Amino acid sequence: MSPTSFPLRHHGLRRRHRMVSVLIVSVVAMSCATTTASAAPKEGSKRGQSAAAFAKRVDIGGGRSMYVECRGTGSPTVLLLSGSGTASDLWHAAKQKTPKVYPQIGKMTRTCTYDRPGVTHLDGELSRSDPVPQPTTPQNGVDDLDALLKAIDAKGPYVLVAHSFAGNIARVFAGEHPDQVKGVVFVDILTPELRVQMTPAEWDVWKFANARPADAIAEYPALERQDFDVTLDQTAAAAPLRPMPLVVLTASKKFAALVPKYIDEGVVPPSVPRNFGEVIDRTNSVAQNELAALVPGAVHITNTHSGHNIMIDNGPLTIRAIRRVVDAVRAGDTSLHGSLTSRPQRG
Repeated sequence: MSPTSFPLRHHGLRRRHRMVSVLIVSVVAMSCATTTASAAPKEGSKRGQSAAAFAKRVDIGGGRSMYVECRGTGSPTVLLLSGSGTASDLWHAAKQKTPKVYPQIGKMTRTCTYDRPGVTHLDGELSRSDPVPQPTTPQNGVDDLDALLKAIDAKGPYVLVAHSFAGNIARVFAGEHPDQVKGVVFVDILTPELRVQMTPAEWDVWKFANARPADAIAEYPALERQDFDVTLDQTAAAAPLRPMPLVVLTASKKFAALVPKYIDEGVVPPSVPRNFGEVIDRTNSVAQNELAALVPGAVHITNTHSGHNIMIDNGPLTIRAIRRVVDAVRAGDTSLHGSLTSRPQRG
């Protein structure tokens, strides 16, 4: 899910229909097989990895376990938070162009990513974390992240790198841990500011277009989903972000021309107005600018040469943004100065 258009939508896993986000330009195929856990990535032998690297399920208490993988050494600890319905492999998937975010950032500092309950891997594998009742909220995500970090003894300070819906988890987490969160990279996130920019009628259309289809929930009852108003209410009520190094990455591909295509393909319900992409482009442009204005000295990049999944479409830019924030945190800076250059992904 994301601000620049519609979030992930499952279309009949039983028939290998697609899990698609109107925010995601490329379609992700879904597998029909139910999977409990896959073989963990091989860790510890490749160059740049630490002996402390691991990929495993851990007990977080309450009779639940979550899947997490970490590598690298050093401070701050970078936490990679995937968007709605997407798992940890979003940051190092096979389809991601080289260089991949997770292993590259893991070469410069301690880096972790994890599966939230009810998410899916890009190859269709289901979440390796135990399911929870749905819908979920940013506060649920914060509580799980707190428990997970404690279980693996992941020390702060932290730099949060949050994609899509996870931007709300990051904002609530930062509000609850102001002394531990020292930097943030927002990757095309959904924001309360988007809802403010829309009329009530437009917001109702957005919510309808983004609702999980009933057949997808029937096939995967644990599927991650949200009440969008509850989500944004929690985020809006969170403590404001403190001055810190912050980068906002916004997808540059527009949806005015894409929404009719998605309607014709059945990705978006036919009752959604065909010109609704113009509404998304207009309101999200303002919302993303307002997001960047929350923190003095923030860098906002809109020419990302990318759709919603910037870490896949333009990994080098995402890596530069994270490195810039990590370097600023290490230097003790409370803001960023200057700009990050954006180059299209090659290869």
